[in-house]
Amino acid sequence: MLLTSLSNHNLTLPIQSSERRLHFYDRGEEIPLISEGIWQVNRGVVQLLKFNTQGEETLLGWVQSDNYFGILLTSLDTFQAKALSDVYLQWYSLTEIEKNAYLAQKILFQVVKRLQQSEELLAIAGLKRVEDRLIKLLKLLGREIGDKKESSVRIKVKFTHQNLANAISTTRVTVTRLLGDLQKQGFISFDNSRHILLHNQKL
Repeated sequence: MLLTSLSNHNLTLPIQSSERRLHFYDRGEEIPLISEGIWQVNRGVVQLLKFNTQGEETLLGWVQSDNYFGILLTSLDTFQAKALSDVYLQWYSLTEIEKNAYLAQKILFQVVKRLQQSEELLAIAGLKRVEDRLIKLLKLLGREIGDKKESSVRIKVKFTHQNLANAISTTRVTVTRLLGDLQKQGFISFDNSRHILLHNQKL
């Protein structure tokens, strides 16, 4: 089933000096995870999640261009990956990784980065005030998946209020109210496509 899903998303495009198959997933689509290899993000942003027995999600982090993810890089049995934007992925088999020391080293470096990101999310979850959790989350998003401008940082993926609420364990209504407050105070704004802009000197 998973292998069939992969073949249905195949797309061949030139990668650097050679050609390597790319797999395309639409925004919001779940990405199949197979134990015999890992994904590398070629373009776009992937969100990593886990679910408890009640179906509630916990945000584990984000993976963007040139970064890796997969079952091989986690011990969680409810690990899921979703396309946060339209994404193009490359697949590396376990055999390829074992034979390529440079690739294995790159993956190890990314594992360390992912661990640091997860620790930051855990620290955010431990904050008592919802306002503090939201502000810290926005700052983390700005660092991890933001495009720096002269006086602001543009979060390059559109997050729904529900996405943000799930990430900090609160309600969509609360996030909507807090974002409105931050906007009134000049800490954030939105561009024409509703991407969040963080104003560096204020937030």
